[in-house]
Amino acid sequence: MKASFYAGVAATALIAGMAHADGHLTFAPGEGDFNWESYEAFAAAHDLSGQTLTMTGPWTGLDAELVESVAAYFAEATGAEVQYSGSDSFEQDIVIAAQAQSAPNVAVFPQPGLAADMAARGFLTPLGDATADWVRDNYAAGQSWVDLGTYAGPDGNDALYGFFYKVDVKSLVWYSPEAFDEAGYDIPESMEDLIALSDQIVDDGATPWCIGLGSGAATGWPATDWVEDMLLRTQPPEVYDAWVANEVPFDDERIVAAIEEFGNFARNDDYVSGGAQAVATTDFRDSPAGMFSFPPDCYMHRQASFIPTFFPEDSDSDFFYFPAYAEGGLGNPVLGAGTLMAITSDSPAAQAWIEFVQTPIAHEIWMAQSGFLTPHNGVNTDLFPTDSQRAMNDILLGATTFRFDGSDLMPGEIGAGAFWSGMVDYVTGEDAGAVATAIQERWDSIQ
Repeated sequence: MKASFYAGVAATALIAGMAHADGHLTFAPGEGDFNWESYEAFAAAHDLSGQTLTMTGPWTGLDAELVESVAAYFAEATGAEVQYSGSDSFEQDIVIAAQAQSAPNVAVFPQPGLAADMAARGFLTPLGDATADWVRDNYAAGQSWVDLGTYAGPDGNDALYGFFYKVDVKSLVWYSPEAFDEAGYDIPESMEDLIALSDQIVDDGATPWCIGLGSGAATGWPATDWVEDMLLRTQPPEVYDAWVANEVPFDDERIVAAIEEFGNFARNDDYVSGGAQAVATTDFRDSPAGMFSFPPDCYMHRQASFIPTFFPEDSDSDFFYFPAYAEGGLGNPVLGAGTLMAITSDSPAAQAWIEFVQTPIAHEIWMAQSGFLTPHNGVNTDLFPTDSQRAMNDILLGATTFRFDGSDLMPGEIGAGAFWSGMVDYVTGEDAGAVATAIQERWDSIQ
């Protein structure tokens, strides 16, 4: 799944020389521009001396050290001991533990799908209406986060089970500021502007886009992000949700139109480096390199926040929000991914942890180090270590709608199979409607 791939890349991209958790507090309480008031208020309200909070998730290596650096503040504030265990096979391990009634207090899920399945089986504890209200009031696009964390329980009734913490943004366009300045290009503020810029670059005798779908056995996945972003820019989020749930079929005209919106970029020989036929065979990791040649082989690359890992060393790069249509009236939708926390074995410490991750300090400690974005409106964004991370988080805070990567929410045979291969067929010349029908027939066959 793409979520696992992104998590692995993010772990390798963390900044060297950051503070590591070693049982001590990374930042001394009271120092710096952190929201220490939220820490002090939380500490005054909780005494968990002698209790232990157990937590597991997909974070290993440097990411595990970072979450432990946050947990150290919870331990200091409450007197509780915190035990975090990360695993590359988290998805399998947590199900086995829940079935054996030996689950930890809190589990960190990289995708909503598994959490929803475990909620339906009675393995998760509802977080309550007060937590849902808090998310609506304190997260940008708050209702989106409530919706993403709300699942049917064993009784069939919906409740909030998942609290999102640590988010990735995908609705980004990368470019070289030096190349843009040299050519006199401005950052587009709408999809209409982006298309006009693409046409201007063509008129100037250059190529606007670097696009590559190659990824070994996962070839095709970058196109699914394009289609998902285009659907959020052409249809209300309810259509996106229904499509992901197979209530709106792939061959619905609105979905086909979103695929064709992607095709307006990827199947346009004038728009893409190497021509449309090169899109399917160019490795996605290699495709952005053309932005940094002189003169540029291409000027823009739409990809998630991890992609600079594959840019040439010392390259000059920046990004802007992949914009919505000004005429569409759909606000500023953002596509992304993220991790959610759920209670898998209830206890006072587990309940207190969910309260803790609502405090600004629980977000600021990680974001001040590296690799963390948050929709929390109450954090001090000046604490981000780089302007780039701060600007990326501003895109998240400016979202009017947030939606999780759709292909990661679909059955594996579709989201990590037929959808991927179907997009390769499409960019190499197949009709969008025929491709969509084939994907839907595959989905119907596994119901």
